[in-house]
Amino acid sequence: MATKQARRGFWEAFDERVGISALKYDVPEHAQGIPYSLGGLSLVSFIILVLTGLYLAQFYSPMPEGARDSVIGILRDVRGGFFARNLHYWAANAMVLTVLLHMLRVLYTGAFKRPREFNWLIGLGLLATVLGFVFTGTVLKWDQEAMEALEHNEEIAGLLGGLGVWFSTEFTKNVPILTRLYVAHVSILPALFVLLFAVHAILIKLHGLAPSAFKSKDATTRKTAGEPSKATFLEHLVVVGLYGLIGFGVLVFLAIAVPAQLGPAPVSGVEVTKPWWMFMPMFAVENWFGISGLFWASGAIFAALAIVPVVDRSPYLSPARRRGVIWAYGLLALLLIGLGIYAKVAPAAVHLGM
Repeated sequence: MATKQARRGFWEAFDERVGISALKYDVPEHAQGIPYSLGGLSLVSFIILVLTGLYLAQFYSPMPEGARDSVIGILRDVRGGFFARNLHYWAANAMVLTVLLHMLRVLYTGAFKRPREFNWLIGLGLLATVLGFVFTGTVLKWDQEAMEALEHNEEIAGLLGGLGVWFSTEFTKNVPILTRLYVAHVSILPALFVLLFAVHAILIKLHGLAPSAFKSKDATTRKTAGEPSKATFLEHLVVVGLYGLIGFGVLVFLAIAVPAQLGPAPVSGVEVTKPWWMFMPMFAVENWFGISGLFWASGAIFAALAIVPVVDRSPYLSPARRRGVIWAYGLLALLLIGLGIYAKVAPAAVHLGM
């Protein structure tokens, strides 16, 4: 009995100082499934990336003359390095996928509507940050794919003029651009992601989760009260954690069964590789219109996503009452998938200098 009271007293004292009980606010019944756990799963992927990245950083050299050799050393000589690098690779894929699916769920269910418009833009910023992680991580391998990605980066910097000087080799002659991208990958982008995610989480706590879009065609985003609740947010986190454990098992299997590839040593001015799947649609546009097409098409997609709360301003959540918006963005998604498939099967093309 005394032990039980002591344990209870400890947790009460701990909660008084940390505020765990603040997470015990109610969440609606419809939020207890995978669709509403995708944001949490992206955070699980981020945690895996941080842990594996910290380990890999102990053995990686961010200088051009030693970068690729250090990756080879990680794969061949470092205890657990082969597994850590592969797990890092697959966690990056999982993070991009869960963030994209999360945004699609939010768009489809109308959860971006008033008063949650700003949180939609924060989510868009998180997507851009995640893609920045993928790009910089690609360059850090310092193989042929990395060189081509970097040269694309430098040409886009040229299109931006003075605004793109940080992304070019002209920013400083003392520090190689590979080293600066490494700094972005391990410090700037993680700090930005944590900041955006914190604001994202605070706004979710402030506004609550949006009502179900399917229980009533007349449901609006402001009607958050009165919905049945069978769990608290803290219990919801436990559900997300269970999904995360399953996902972690899948990532471990992929890390063992399908290892990430390291390409040949980089040769400047040669284009023979294709980008990761999330950049493949823009690769197709680049085939037709060159680097400028890649730049403007990417900007147009983010602009189209940014205006979602402006385009769909009705108060209703049900997809049945928002068919025009659902069809428009559904067709955009299908177009991007189609472009990605085309780019995957099409032969590599020369883009640099176009």
